[in-house]
Amino acid sequence: MSMSRTSGSGGGRERLVVIGGDAAGMSAASQARRLRGPDELEIVAFERGNFASYSACGIPYWVGGDVTDRDRLVARTPEEHRERDIDLRMRTEVTEIDVAGARVRSRELDTGTEAWTSYDKLVIATGARPVRPDLPGIDAPGVHGVQTLDDGQALLDTLERSRGRRAVVVGAGYIGVEMAEALINRGYEVTVVNRGKEPMSTLDPDMGRLVHTAMEGLGITMVDDAEVTKVLTGDDGRVRAVVTDDAEYPADVVVLGIGVRPETALARAAGLPVGDHGGLLTDLAMRVRGHEDIWAGGDCVEVLDLVSGSERHIALGTHANKHGQVIGTNVGGGYATFPGVVGTAVSKVCDLEIARTGLREKDAHRAGLRFETVTVESTSRAGYYPGAEFMTVKMLAERRTGRLLGVQIVGREGAGKRVDVAAVALTAGMTVERMTTLDLGYAPPFSPVWDPVLVAARKATAKVRAGAS
Repeated sequence: MSMSRTSGSGGGRERLVVIGGDAAGMSAASQARRLRGPDELEIVAFERGNFASYSACGIPYWVGGDVTDRDRLVARTPEEHRERDIDLRMRTEVTEIDVAGARVRSRELDTGTEAWTSYDKLVIATGARPVRPDLPGIDAPGVHGVQTLDDGQALLDTLERSRGRRAVVVGAGYIGVEMAEALINRGYEVTVVNRGKEPMSTLDPDMGRLVHTAMEGLGITMVDDAEVTKVLTGDDGRVRAVVTDDAEYPADVVVLGIGVRPETALARAAGLPVGDHGGLLTDLAMRVRGHEDIWAGGDCVEVLDLVSGSERHIALGTHANKHGQVIGTNVGGGYATFPGVVGTAVSKVCDLEIARTGLREKDAHRAGLRFETVTVESTSRAGYYPGAEFMTVKMLAERRTGRLLGVQIVGREGAGKRVDVAAVALTAGMTVERMTTLDLGYAPPFSPVWDPVLVAARKATAKVRAGAS
């Protein structure tokens, strides 16, 4: 192992160092470069993987074959970043942040060479890591977490080598249901083992039950309320089964879809502030609290929930790119803020669309809110128009005030993106009564006369009024 030292940038230039080469990190670097040329700002970025600026959200669709070319998930190659005078160093891991010395230590994974790089401004965009429970056999060949393009490639390599066609997905959150679809599309027999009572814990259980029923209808074996205790391996050392307290499920491949945690070990070791959910804490400008020249964004931070007023960790590429834009603007001499989120997410499993925004019932209880709930069934188009599909909309409204608190939607084509109307209403602090007057687009091919979200708002308005009388 050799050690080299990188001195300050010199020549009156400032140096921006970015840790992490995906959405938040490279968005920040690119925005800073737009605002400040290379004669004013030197930018050095470190990425420990083989890919930068890619869509992690697209990995399940690449694995499932909907996206046929891995490179289509890459928004900008390392070479393209370098052409814009961003010194992006691939397969180089940052191993230490020296806050007092304003420098980071990095290690080239291929050579072991280590170096210190000083910074004037630092961006931490280390992302999140898949939850990997400490169980016997969990690290066996054939057991995969899916968070990066490298992870996706490793899983595809396993699928191409596998002689069997049995897959077990552990966990039934967004990644779990999306990977179940991907494996079904590849011709696997899929079993989903979920510790919750219903899939999609981001929904209330009554809405999760709709997802459960639909997944079984697609031929997926659903095992809810079950805890994996170990992974069994064969004579070749590869995975052969997943074991719970009650049963054993044969597996030629196992995909972990248990969720992710903020990757903040570096930041913790450097003494930077982290919240209750393990993510870095920042101000509205995405500056790490208490540190003037350090910013953080993406899956490694916690953000303000605009509905409950508490901090949350939500790992989504939409937020990461916005964080990067805000950070890059501030580093580049401008001013921007990221006010918070309402928790909007949408997914699908085959033709079933699943969407949510705002608070679930347990979130509202935790926040100390009193609320009413309504659930309605409607259609995506006018009922007489060909192709109309049923959907279920659940809505939460604050008791007495009628303030919208949350919406969940499960249905077929045309259901998922309707959640955006609710997301806007939540961000604006609208009441359900005010929502009923929204001037939404209507024609029979697109919606009934009363859009399903507005039908729910009408029903919630009546319930709020009845409770106030």
